Amino acid sequence: MEVQPLHDRVLVRRVDEETKTAGGIIIPDTQTEKPAQGDVISTGPGRHKEDGSRVIMGVKKGDRILFGKYAGTEVKVNGEELLIMKEDDILGIIQ
Repeated sequence: MEVQPLHDRVLVRRVDEETKTAGGIIIPDTQTEKPAQGDVISTGPGRHKEDGSRVIMGVKKGDRILFGKYAGTEVKVNGEELLIMKEDDILGIIQ
């Protein structure tokens, strides 16, 4: 099954955060939060303006992004947990 986001939505795969601190202390899974970074898997074509033209998406496939803690909707595609979110929920692109 393949998912193609519509309008200004983005399909994102979360990136796992480090479970070890710089000092070498291992953080248990119960204390880690869900990561707020991810890789863009695919994007929609962009939203429509009132005049019918499209607004170009600011992110593209392959970008690593930052997003809010509660952003997006979790979906399961081929056994993998992904997020679908609006482009407005994206806080920035990691360079």
